[in-house]
Amino acid sequence: MEEFYINNDGIRLHARLDRAAEKGPLCILIHGFTGHMEEDHIITAQKAMNEAGISVLRAEMYGHGKSGGEFKDHTLYKWVTNALAVVSYAKGLDHVTDLYMCGHSQGGLLTMLIGGMCADDLKAILPLSPAWMIPDNAREGIVLGNRFDPEHIPEKLVSDSWELSGDYIRTAQTIHVEDSISRFKGKVLIVHGDEDPTVPYSYAEKAAGLYSDAVLIPIHGADHCFVGHLDELADSIKGFFGSGMNNI
Repeated sequence: MEEFYINNDGIRLHARLDRAAEKGPLCILIHGFTGHMEEDHIITAQKAMNEAGISVLRAEMYGHGKSGGEFKDHTLYKWVTNALAVVSYAKGLDHVTDLYMCGHSQGGLLTMLIGGMCADDLKAILPLSPAWMIPDNAREGIVLGNRFDPEHIPEKLVSDSWELSGDYIRTAQTIHVEDSISRFKGKVLIVHGDEDPTVPYSYAEKAAGLYSDAVLIPIHGADHCFVGHLDELADSIKGFFGSGMNNI
């Protein structure tokens, strides 16, 4: 395991590289809202990919984990520019043959956005419990259960465990994920718990129907982070890479 930082316009993004081979495919792996690279479901995904022969580059986005920036100041725009910097870094590694991207929750939304932006660079994407309802909810006046007037955005939004700048809402309102979905023609694996209380399973079904080549694997009884179902998450990921790698 190699640990280092990737620079993105002065913001240091904490990263770890777990190589599965001297040369071969690599997957960028991103956590979710309030998350970090050492969460159980992130580690499970990383190990599953390593076991399938895929090297993994975990990266923490603006305001999360050990990366620069304050959580309250993070926005989806900042995460997008962070992720583009990570993709650029990965493309420059001489041991990487094919490039993939995987993300959980808000990281799953990010994966969908970057999939559309970097369709020529990514062989496949793997959104896990993708929170792609965030932009729609922001336009409707709600962020993770916190309501506000979408026409008069507050300067900050405060919950029991976090605080966000109004800029998070302002930028989220401008994002239309369907545009990114339509631009990505590669293979897509969506894994989602059918008892997820944070992101309704119906969003996974909708995404699977919109992508041109998607597989949706429901984890029955699983919540947003697959607690108690990590083995099924790992099997879903290994199965995706293990069956028909040459066709991905």
